[in-house]
Amino acid sequence: MGKLDGRAAIVTGAGMGVGRGIAGAFAREGANVLVAEIDTEAGESTAQWLREQWGVQARFVRTDVADRTQVEAMVDAAAAEFGRLDILVNNAWRGLGYARLEKTPAENMQAGFDMGVMAAFWAMQRAFPELAQRGTGRVINLCSLNGVNAHMYSVAYNAAKEALRTLTRTAAREWAPKQVCCNVICPGAASAAYQRVADANPQMAATMAAANPMGRIGDPLDDIGTVAAFLAGDDSRYLTGNTLFVDGGAHINGVQWAPDVD
Repeated sequence: MGKLDGRAAIVTGAGMGVGRGIAGAFAREGANVLVAEIDTEAGESTAQWLREQWGVQARFVRTDVADRTQVEAMVDAAAAEFGRLDILVNNAWRGLGYARLEKTPAENMQAGFDMGVMAAFWAMQRAFPELAQRGTGRVINLCSLNGVNAHMYSVAYNAAKEALRTLTRTAAREWAPKQVCCNVICPGAASAAYQRVADANPQMAATMAAANPMGRIGDPLDDIGTVAAFLAGDDSRYLTGNTLFVDGGAHINGVQWAPDVD
């Protein structure tokens, strides 16, 4: 018996990286999962992996989280497919590149807030009636140490992720009487996005790994996904409004994040 048996989850950006790891951890605990992903091939692959590896129901729904209509349809599809919705994970992000603040286009800032804040806001609003029904409602929003420490050259990402943390804390306070727990994970994981930056900045990546108190970058499934599964289940029912830094202790003294930019 898994700790999430019979429960239903949405994970946005579940086609790869941290989102895929979280979806896998949920399925391993028995949850049915709606894979919301803009990349059709990656989304279908994740849904198939969940079904074959753990025997759960898993459905892929192509979703551009910057489009409110698609976000709301995603929530409706999960409730219709599984007959309930217990867990919402807002993780999706599409890279906007790296630039100094004064060279960052205004449209990148808008795109960051659409993906990182408004997408979660729309999904949370739409999902709330389902999340509040059974006392098992959970919202897990993925934020970043980049925002907490104001790392260089990613102002749109940093600002959006910090706004998302505030959105999460507000929801936690307002929805606590309904037993809907809302928490944030700031992960340190070897995701596809991290690997792209690491490949372009190998010395920085080596410095970051060496500076991590645990000496490594986390695994999306077994390091990040397991914590998300804890937050999704009954063991976390009295925990809300918190930010969990799941990064091997990298947040304690900060990390060396300074990718080369033009």
